Amino acid sequence: MKESLFKTLKFLAFLSIGLLLLFFAFKGTNPNLLWNDLKTAKYSWIFLSLLFALLAYFVRAWRWILIIEPLGYKPSFSITFYSMMTGYLANFALPRIGEITRCASLAKKENIPLDKLIGTVIVERIVDLLSLFVLLLFLLVMKFNTFGNFINNSILIPIKDKISTYLGFSWIIWIAILIIIALLFILYYLYFRETLGKFKAFNKFKNIIKGIISGLKTVYKMKRKPEFLVLSMILWVLYLLMTWVVFFSLPATSQLKIIDGVFILVIGTLGMTVPVQSGIGAFHWIVSRGLFAVYPNISLELGLVFATITHGSQAVFAIIVGSLSAFLLIKRKKSFNTLSNISPVNDTVNSNQP
Repeated sequence: MKESLFKTLKFLAFLSIGLLLLFFAFKGTNPNLLWNDLKTAKYSWIFLSLLFALLAYFVRAWRWILIIEPLGYKPSFSITFYSMMTGYLANFALPRIGEITRCASLAKKENIPLDKLIGTVIVERIVDLLSLFVLLLFLLVMKFNTFGNFINNSILIPIKDKISTYLGFSWIIWIAILIIIALLFILYYLYFRETLGKFKAFNKFKNIIKGIISGLKTVYKMKRKPEFLVLSMILWVLYLLMTWVVFFSLPATSQLKIIDGVFILVIGTLGMTVPVQSGIGAFHWIVSRGLFAVYPNISLELGLVFATITHGSQAVFAIIVGSLSAFLLIKRKKSFNTLSNISPVNDTVNSNQP
């Protein structure tokens, strides 16, 4: 009873933050202008954007399989895709819960240790973060005068201030903390390892950490690294295309170039990292302000229309595909797809699956 109450309160807390951000995003705008622009938008471009989104989902599932393979497992593409989309669906309940949900779903269906799968997702997110950083550098190098001020004032400075808040201690304190941690590790290995090893809870925790580390090591053991890099590049190209084509749905944004799509992709992705359900409010705020600040012919209302169409269509699409995936996942029986028990013929077939 208490656990379900806590989950409900946590859901409502994050939802309230998202709605508050949504309120600030729409504050001071003309609702009539918003409604008129929404009615006149060309939604055929939105359907094209969703097609690119679906292809991106396929590529992400394929790439996840490549990260999992060094663990000694080869999950089927369909189960991997269904698990991943179920995770996207779960993100609408609580932020970031989808990462655990997709790992748990795949672990249950393919008999893969959950802790190792969590390690592979961490690898995936690190690669995505590096890719986003590369795109951010590209923007600053190519058009600093156009995008630099907004990125600096609305993104980099707030991040710097937040880091300063969390790391506000003096360097001496941080050095002391590191020394204490090092001493605790030394004491553990010299004196307490055998004693703590008698406790089941400690051993379970240690095994979880080992599993996560094992998952993290997959990037070094991966045999198909070139394929992984190509898939990562294709993934971000698809993300760019699904953002860029939405420009053509509105007259005010139809003249924007592909590099403007990179700008919206970068700031929109950063908005999606805010800990609210699927970036609700945060995405709308940062994308609308970015368009309004950088492009003189785009009003705040038009920026919000673009953000609403983009986020809304992707959210509805993720809910539909995620719900269908969850249903299909429930119907599928548990399998045991390890690399050691796959025949050469089946392995060849599976390796060619997208």
